[in-house]
Amino acid sequence: MNDPAAARTEPAQSGRATDRGRTGPGLWASAASLARALFVAASLVTAYYLLPLNGGSTSGASALFACGLLAVVVVFSWEIRAIVRSPHPRLKAVEALGATLALYLVLFASAYYLLEHAVPGSFSEPLTKTDALYFTLTTFTTVGFGDITARSETGRVVTMLQMTGGLLLVGVAARVLSNAIRAGLLRQGREPPAE
Repeated sequence: MNDPAAARTEPAQSGRATDRGRTGPGLWASAASLARALFVAASLVTAYYLLPLNGGSTSGASALFACGLLAVVVVFSWEIRAIVRSPHPRLKAVEALGATLALYLVLFASAYYLLEHAVPGSFSEPLTKTDALYFTLTTFTTVGFGDITARSETGRVVTMLQMTGGLLLVGVAARVLSNAIRAGLLRQGREPPAE
């Protein structure tokens, strides 16, 4: 079909074809993807508030933290595979980033909360769950208001791990997600955009 007038009069099939001939996910797929990402993030934050995080020993908290970091890596790896196999790799990448980021932030908020309760005085003020989440977000976004600071050596080490992990999550993970999107598009026989 080389007639542009005829191409404009044909209806788009299932929201996929656009007037420029490219295929896209459509409004419903985009909305569903965004809703899933928000649902996962909200679920993780809700679980953070509802689960009983009892201040126990620092070794128990350390083991939980190590398992949590492993879970972030496993979830991210699983999401990469899902992106490559998805019919809409870009949308799946948004979901993956939302899930991984929410899990990462809740993990560190939990670690800060447990650390403060296992070793009181690790931070400049006692931390509630909201305070721990607030400190996590200010550290991740590099805003660092300064009203809550890590005082103990362990608190500072965990904060440095979060800073380093945040940089890796933003830098390396973004590149990995980009490559997964490209692989997913190529798998479908679609040409990825030029860099």
